[in-house]
Amino acid sequence: MLLGVILLLFVVVGGINPRFLAERNLESILLGNAYVAVAAIGMSMVIVSGNIDISVGSLIGVLATVSGSLAVAGAPIVVSWLVPIGISVLVMLVIGFMVAYLRIPSIVVTLGMLSILKGGLISATGGKWISNLPPGYTPGAERSPGRAAADLFHGRADRRRLRVWMRYSAAGRAIYAVGGNAEAARLSGISRERTLMMVFAIHGVFVGIAAILFATQLSIIQSTVPPNLELSIITASVVGGVSILGGTGTVIGSTLAAVLIAAIGSSLIFINISPYWLRAVQEC
Repeated sequence: MLLGVILLLFVVVGGINPRFLAERNLESILLGNAYVAVAAIGMSMVIVSGNIDISVGSLIGVLATVSGSLAVAGAPIVVSWLVPIGISVLVMLVIGFMVAYLRIPSIVVTLGMLSILKGGLISATGGKWISNLPPGYTPGAERSPGRAAADLFHGRADRRRLRVWMRYSAAGRAIYAVGGNAEAARLSGISRERTLMMVFAIHGVFVGIAAILFATQLSIIQSTVPPNLELSIITASVVGGVSILGGTGTVIGSTLAAVLIAAIGSSLIFINISPYWLRAVQEC
């Protein structure tokens, strides 16, 4: 259904304004929002478990800055990619511990983490730009829209395997059980604490990968938090089929939902409608 809506949107808006189908705009929609789609996969798992993470946008901004700073400082490119992923997992494990063992609501924990990350990033960098990135650090900036689309749909096989893992493995079913009814899951022998720690750790991996995609899509990195990024990621998860109440949903639709949201935002510009309407719809 999401794919059908995306194709319909492209046909209708392309008919109104052919520039919407220009190569540069398609590249912006498909490649420029890949990091949102990746982060939405981990976010979907967190929401299915009955929690939410509103610090994800700030964390991506921090990790992108860390990655770019390491690359500029002369660290091997692989190191500048792997270190942010490791940091992301550690941060998410801290959040998971507070949610699982200290019983602090996830929205409270991640709201505090959002403030810490955003304030710390501004204080440490002053919003400066990171430039002079080494060759090979930004492969995303050299890819074409056709390659981006191919990679997008080729990646669906991996997401399908993830969906099968969530549906049919014991660990995956535990996520649904904890999100649907934590007390019933406990009585069934499922550890809520271990399950939530696992979910947040996996989420950390996806956030780290998303941060690398965000950092490498251009030849410069701005050391600030992307505005409203967490809202876009959460919206992509929900539009992709995950219930905000937890316990139901899949992760496979999050990628197409991210593309749809990006396409809607772009189409509003090409048909002379204020893009602020997209934010209004997301907040509703």
